Order: sequence, then C-alpha cells, then structure tokens
Amino acid sequence: MNFEPNEEQRIALDSWKHVVEREVAPLARHFRDQAFTKPAALQLMKTMVPYGVGSGWVPEDAGGMGLDFLTSGLLFEELAKVSPDAAGIAWVAEGAALKVYSNGSEAIKARYLPKMLTGEIIGCSAISEPGIGSSVREMRTRAVRDGKYFRISGEKMWTSNATVADVVVVLARTGEDEFSMFLVDRDEHGFQASEIEKLGLNGWPLAQVHFDDTVVPEENLLGTLGSGLRETMKGFDRSRCFVSTLALGISNTALRDAVEYSKQRTQFGKPIAGHQLVQGLLAEMATDLAASQLLVYRALSKMANGLRCELEASIAKNFATEAAQRITSKAIQIHGAFGISKEFGVERHFRNARMLTIPDGTTQINQLIIARKLTGIDAFA
Repeated sequence: MNFEPNEEQRIALDSWKHVVEREVAPLARHFRDQAFTKPAALQLMKTMVPYGVGSGWVPEDAGGMGLDFLTSGLLFEELAKVSPDAAGIAWVAEGAALKVYSNGSEAIKARYLPKMLTGEIIGCSAISEPGIGSSVREMRTRAVRDGKYFRISGEKMWTSNATVADVVVVLARTGEDEFSMFLVDRDEHGFQASEIEKLGLNGWPLAQVHFDDTVVPEENLLGTLGSGLRETMKGFDRSRCFVSTLALGISNTALRDAVEYSKQRTQFGKPIAGHQLVQGLLAEMATDLAASQLLVYRALSKMANGLRCELEASIAKNFATEAAQRITSKAIQIHGAFGISKEFGVERHFRNARMLTIPDGTTQINQLIIARKLTGIDAFA
C-alpha cells in the first residue's frame, strides 16, 4: 500500500495550503468564538469551492470538481488545521449538494445545484431530533401529502449550518415506517433556526430548526417516497470519515503547537523538550496522530474506490476523535498553566476535539457498529 499522496494530490494540496493561509485563515480568525455570520459564510464558501472544498464530491459534468474521497479528505484535513469550523461548514454544505445531485429531479438540480456548487447558496441536512438521538426511526417530524404538496411539521435538533443555510434537506416521516427527504427553501417555503451555544467549534453554526406546517411542492421530494432513510444511512459512512478529517486537523495543530512550545520554554536550565516526560508525551501524541491518519485514509480510500466502508469508517471515527482528545489534552499539559489560558490556542483545540466524539454516531454507537460487523449480532435489535 502506498501512503504517500500522488503527484496530482500534492499539486492540489500545495495550491490549497496557500489559499488557506492567505484567504481562509484571516476570515476564520474572527469566528473562533462566535458562529459565522451569513455574509462571512458565503464569502468563505465562494473562496473554497473553486478548490473542491464544498464542491468536490459532485462530478465535473454536473458542475462539481469530481474529486475522489481521499483527495477531498486531504483537503479537509489541511483546512481543519487552521479552522475546523470552516471545514465543518464546507463539509455539511457539500453533503447537501451531493444529496441534491444524487436524488433531485432534473428541475430541482437545475434550479439549486449550480448555486450550491459555486457557493452562492449554502445547504444543510436536518436529521436529528430532540429526545431521539441515534434512533432515527423514532423521529416525529412528519410530511403529510396535500394534493401536489407536502406539509412538513416538526422540530430538528443539532442541525449544522442551519442559521446560515438557504436550503435544508430534511428527513421526515411520510408513513408508519416510511421516511422521505425533502428540499426546503428558506425564502420560498420558510423554516426557523435558533443557534445553540456549545462547548467548542463555536464558529460552526449549530441550530434547532422548526417546521410549522411548511408547505413544499411534491417536486421537492428528493428520491422516491420512502427512500429517505436508506439514503441518509448511506451518507453516514461519508460523514464519519469527514468528521475524522476534522479530528486529524485539530490533532495536527495541537501537536505542532506543543512541539514549538516545548522547544521555546526553558525549565531547570534547558528547553522542556529535553525532559524525558515531555518527550514521552510528544511521542504518544505523534503515535496517536499517525495511527489516526492511517485509519482515516484507509476508510477514505475504500470510498474513493466505490466500496462500502461501514466498518472502516466507524473504526476511523471511533479512534481518530478519541485520539484527538488525548492529543489536545497532552498539548495542554505540555503548556502547563498557559495551556488553560485563552492566550494560547490549545484550550480551544481541546474543546473542539471534545465536540467530535458526538456527531454522526457517538463513540459508543460506533463501537456497536464495529461489533455488529464483527459478530453479525445487532445490539440495536
């Protein structure tokens, strides 16, 4: 197995690094402790989509960049080193665009997809609900047919991008055990989103979304009636991989900061990097990061080859997000008292890393998926 980027990937990464440093970082710096505003999010997306971040998963003949998932993952990892918040916004928007491309009618694709792929409008997906969590089949949001329309009523929770989104792909119950996806346009159909204050990733909007008898035409059904849950579950493999790329970016930056600080900070007459216990912490951090990268790249490679990677994605997400907590915690320890000060960035790395063990299947949910694949016995049954 070759774990080195190929020539095409190296060229893409080199160009992307310059854009991240020159254009993304200065903008993202203002939104570390507050959610991106709509104008800033649009500016961010318009900056990133020409490089395949926010547009990479859709084929070129449909207006996207047509990147394979491994190349895309490398770009997201590089972005997350500077701003996991920006990476999260782009990842969710890109997922919504892919759902429209894969499931939308020709009319819906013609109307929305070009603007989604140029960063003119931002998308998101609404799945989770209050009190439901990972048990998606228990959702209460309903879409009831009314002639050539559907009326959607319900409440979604933990919806990333919702306060800056122009369109939302919503999963709703359309029958007793039937779930369907709909594209809801904020301006045309209406929905309300309320920002949720949280521990970390505070630049990445996260909201509660309300649908109050929202009327959408039947052509806004994405896919066939009843296909929504199947399409949603297929997307979880991809989501777990890309949450993991955010963890890689955070871990990489925390390790870099810890190494630099350890070489500059002196104690007992020499840099603390020369003390054995500090070297031990750095070695453990580097090992955790390297193992995380290999697991994430393996899952991304399977996806890039068109293969299902439920097991590999869950292993990657389980390990990389937990490793990010360990790495960022040790970065704080190496910084000592400065590690818990907002003067340095490591406390923010720790808070951001802690967030990633929850979305797209908690660590424990992913452990159940891993065990189910190993044993064939379903703990959810």
